[in-house]
Amino acid sequence: MTDDRAVKSQADSGWAMAGVAFAATMMLMIGGFQVIIGLAAILNDDYFVRVRGYAFNLDITAWGWIHLILGLALIAAGIGLFSRAVWAGVAALFLVVLSAIDNFFFIPYQPFWALLLIALDVWIIWALTRPRALRT
Repeated sequence: MTDDRAVKSQADSGWAMAGVAFAATMMLMIGGFQVIIGLAAILNDDYFVRVRGYAFNLDITAWGWIHLILGLALIAAGIGLFSRAVWAGVAALFLVVLSAIDNFFFIPYQPFWALLLIALDVWIIWALTRPRALRT
């Protein structure tokens, strides 16, 4: 009976670690996408359509810097998750929540893309908060 629990615990842990690995991969991709969006907004201010009457009227270049910095931080946290660094789990959750909030405010500029990234951010949060997901 003890062996059955150990096998089940290892199987659950394997699934959890696979979820963390996929979440880390998605964080690297989302971080890369955020960097590209940030650079596009910084280098070409006319790339995104200006939205009139939006409650959170931020300059496109400012949005670009936000996306660039957040993207680089997401990449660093994704690499940290792969290396199983202790800080990476908490940092990843914090950064993914920030990414979801950032993309929520970015919906008027790129609606489909922002909603897609929010959905991926929510999936990453789910994967990282599974029991035994971030334990060794």
